[in-house]
This record gives sequence, structure tokens and C-alpha cells, in this order.
Amino acid sequence: MDPDPAAAKDGNQIVVQLFKTTVITVAFISCYKHNREDNPSLANIHFTLPDSVATEKKTVLLKKKKRTIYLTFDDGPNKGTRKVMQIARQEQMPITMFLIGEQVYGSKEQTATYDSILQCNYVQIANHSYTHAHHQYEKFYAVPDSAVKDFIRCADSLKLTYNIVRTPGRNIWRTDAISSTDLKSSRAAADSLQKNGMTVIGWDLEWHYDKDLKLKNTGDEMINQVDSMFVKEQTKTPNELVILAHDQVYADASDSAELHSFMQKLKNKDEYNFDVISNYPSIKN
Repeated sequence: MDPDPAAAKDGNQIVVQLFKTTVITVAFISCYKHNREDNPSLANIHFTLPDSVATEKKTVLLKKKKRTIYLTFDDGPNKGTRKVMQIARQEQMPITMFLIGEQVYGSKEQTATYDSILQCNYVQIANHSYTHAHHQYEKFYAVPDSAVKDFIRCADSLKLTYNIVRTPGRNIWRTDAISSTDLKSSRAAADSLQKNGMTVIGWDLEWHYDKDLKLKNTGDEMINQVDSMFVKEQTKTPNELVILAHDQVYADASDSAELHSFMQKLKNKDEYNFDVISNYPSIKN
């Protein structure tokens, strides 16, 4: 049977139409791809849902807040001061030394040590009184005016830049945010120091030593205490910890090695910042 001419004509039209559609589609894809490659702005367009929907799936990543440790050392300059300073320099660890004015002029060696402290970029100097109350603490704090004058004398003799003090034999705080006195008999003297423009800094954790000037705790035990105090929120200011140590202990080689290990391990934990005491919160200078 011969083919129907009308049907053949319709078939040819369909083929032609399909060919045109294919050519147009290929051309469009080629142009779109070319524009994305030549125009990065097109490639970077991102379509988002309306705010009312997008906010429901929004994820907020909170930066982990680091805690800060302030390593402070009392009673220098003395036989252990240079070792403490050397370790701080080796570890590039900022520390604060609360110095006794009378100690600086106690001997040529102590004066030379003080001069070395002044040249150390990792040590900040603060006031630990001029006489250290001659270790007669009750008598010292019973006369507030005399106590104030003792600290002023230290500041003047050492030409101290910061008006930050630590009271000998007492854990006293007087800052813009903290007012704490360990013994009521010392309260009047502490208030007088603050009224005379001094910021009084105590401590949260002490590294204790015995009568032979030997450490009672290892560095690892101290680190456990540091971690515990932060976890239990036992510091005067949240996420800020002031540690008290004493220079004279670290004249001993084994004890200075414990201090060095303590600093290294704290740094390796990578969760603590270290700073000098003038950067403690609520201190104005």
C-alpha cells in the first residue's frame, strides 16, 4: 500500500520541531555555562528561604571561652627570685612579683636582682609593702595609717607604676567589684588602703610550703586544684584565677623544676590564658 502523503508531511514537521527545540536547548546550556565561568558573581549566587523559615534552622557556634590564670609570687627579691624569673622567660609566661621594698635594698645581690627584674619583659612588679609588717601582723593592721604609709614608702622607693598592693600575712581584696577580708581585725586597714587609691589583690589558690621551704604539693597536684576551682566556680571572679606562690621556695632545684613543669603543663592544656595582675577585671590604674 502506498504511504499517506499527509501523514508523511506531519511526521516531517514533528522532526523539524524536535530538531529546533534541541538546538535551542543546547545553545542555552552552553551560554549559561559560559556566563558562570566568566562571571563569578553568577556562580556565587545563593538562594535562601525567607527569614521566618531560615531562622528556625539557624545554628549559632559559640566560641569557647578561655579562662585566665594570674601567677603571682611574693616576698622577693630573694634567693629564689632569679630562678622564677628565668623560668618565666623560658616559658614566655607573664607573671607578677609582689616585692618587698626593704628586700630590694637588703644586699647588693638583692638590688642587682631587682635591676634584672626591671629588664624582664615577662615580669610585672607590684607592691608587697616596705617592711612586710616585720612579721608582726596584728600590730601592723591595728594602726591603719601606719600600714598605708608603709605601702606608700614601698611605692615611692621602687617608683612603682601600678598602684596594686598585696597585704603581708593576709588574704585581702579591695577592687571595684570585690571587697573581702580574711580577718575582721584587718578590715579598717584594708579600707584605708582602698581610700588612699590602692587596689588590694589577694589570691584564690596558694601553693603551700613547709617550715623547711619545701613545696607541699607537686605541680600535677596543683594543676588538679586549678582545674577543680574553675569547674566548681570557687574563684573570686568567674573564669579568673589568682595563684599565690613564694619566691624563696624556688631556690631549691627540685622545687624550681616542679614550677617549670607546672608552667609547661598548664600551657599544654591549651585552655588557659596567662596574664599579669594589672589586667585582672575590675582593676583601675
